[in-house]
Amino acid sequence: MSQQQPVPLPYADPAFVADPFPLFRQLREEGPVRRAVIAGGLEAWLVTRYDDGLAALADPRLSSDVRDASDPRLLRQLPVTERESMISNMLRSDPPDHTRLRRLVSRAFTARRVAEMRPRIQEISDRLLDAVAPAGRAELVADFALPLPVTVISELLGVPVEDRYDFQRWTDDMLLRGAEPPDPALVDESWQRMHAYLTKLLEAKRARPGDDLLGALITARDEEQQLNEDELIAMSFLLLVAGYITTVNLIGGGIAALLANPRQLEMLRDDPALLPGAIEEFLRYDGPVNPGIARFAREDVEIAGVNIPCGATVLIASAIADRDPARFSDPDRLDITRRDTAHLAFGHGIHYCLGAPLARLEGQIAIGTALRRLPDLALAVPPGELRWRPGGLRGPERLPVTFTSGGAG
Repeated sequence: MSQQQPVPLPYADPAFVADPFPLFRQLREEGPVRRAVIAGGLEAWLVTRYDDGLAALADPRLSSDVRDASDPRLLRQLPVTERESMISNMLRSDPPDHTRLRRLVSRAFTARRVAEMRPRIQEISDRLLDAVAPAGRAELVADFALPLPVTVISELLGVPVEDRYDFQRWTDDMLLRGAEPPDPALVDESWQRMHAYLTKLLEAKRARPGDDLLGALITARDEEQQLNEDELIAMSFLLLVAGYITTVNLIGGGIAALLANPRQLEMLRDDPALLPGAIEEFLRYDGPVNPGIARFAREDVEIAGVNIPCGATVLIASAIADRDPARFSDPDRLDITRRDTAHLAFGHGIHYCLGAPLARLEGQIAIGTALRRLPDLALAVPPGELRWRPGGLRGPERLPVTFTSGGAG
């Protein structure tokens, strides 16, 4: 395949969705930068090798703001009436706005604050497993991997219990896309519902302030004037969605990787001290973002000898780069004892994932508790029957398992 011919990523092919890594390996071997057609029919330049990806994530010529993209379809995928409020967040901004927005929430995600959440995360994990342990079988995405991070981020932000699965359903409609372009009417309806809900929730919190992160953002908006109204809505949306969706995939994907590698599962069960390193290896080996992190060229840019035009979408393909044999030995093998796991799954530079400490902690507690509470854990279906999420987020849609039934742990 020539550099000039875009390579389609076949998200409509179940075999590719289940295991994209053979094609990813081929693309990396063919060149450090490849033109590709990604989900939704959009064209992007894939950066496929680790060192180039690391440099690109810190390159100020590559913008995080989708308004710097030349392809109008990127903006058309957003609801017509809410484009500005949808993208006025720290994930889709550059300095100085990014610096200001990130500073407002960074105190909620410090290592100390996250460590203080450990007992509550453990309590939620045990409660969820109490409900399934006696049965001897479960669907670990719906029963465990999903409700755990949804509950954690909802409590952190102050979202009422009765509302938590509404926002999860709307998020699915907007973000969990397959090979086909999203239904604009469904995306618009879901965003309108999300926008109306957040507006109402923030109004309620203004009337009755609480000791939560949304309350702190309201104070920043109303007293310090550090946020405008669009930014307040967009920040709330980003924290709510980003605070759970990739962690679901980390937990589900990590357990799926262990079940496909019984020796690694046995090692981790025998030595829980391996958990922190195992989480990093799950993120490197089969991380929750697929194939990577989007940027937009502010000007003509050369990466690894390839000229990329101004306005082009550049996809730093962490899922490909994190298996680069020039960076990792035997990269296609899961090894929870691997010492060097400096992956790109959380990004790099000023946009390094703010919620990484919380995601790591949730992953460690969830997977460690599941291994301790569910003896003889095994897939309830053949591995080839597992369904994986298509599009830009990777993780099992369902994870049916069996185990030796038991009581409270």
